[in-house]
Amino acid sequence: MALEPGTDVPTIRAENQRGDPVQPGFQRPTVLFFYPADDTPGCTIEANQFETHAEQFAEAGVELYGVSTDGVASHREFAENEDLSFDLLADPEGRIAAAFDVELAEGRAQRTTFVIAQEQVVGVYERVAPDGHAANVYEDLVDTGLISAE
Repeated sequence: MALEPGTDVPTIRAENQRGDPVQPGFQRPTVLFFYPADDTPGCTIEANQFETHAEQFAEAGVELYGVSTDGVASHREFAENEDLSFDLLADPEGRIAAAFDVELAEGRAQRTTFVIAQEQVVGVYERVAPDGHAANVYEDLVDTGLISAE
């Protein structure tokens, strides 16, 4: 079972699609979504819909990260093909997934999204349907008062 709301988040560090080291601070509101694999139909839908809302998230002060067990090269190709503006964190050993207690199936992360603020899990979405998920997360952030829609 994934980390639950109220749990302190672990410190993580990973390379993004450009090979740059990234260590999210998790102080600001953050959406961290785990997805099974680059360039698969459901994951492409989910990533594209997060990209559609990326500007809204950024304007509201929300950091956005995608995580899968694919490596940097795969993430680079996926981000370029789909024109993604947010960081995709490479987790080929599954260390980030393990730190967040995200289940792996055949080495692939189960689709799980965390909403984080002030270094604590605020919300968790497990086994979500990719279509419409990004919009639902944004709406929930507004509804809970974590961000304000402008």
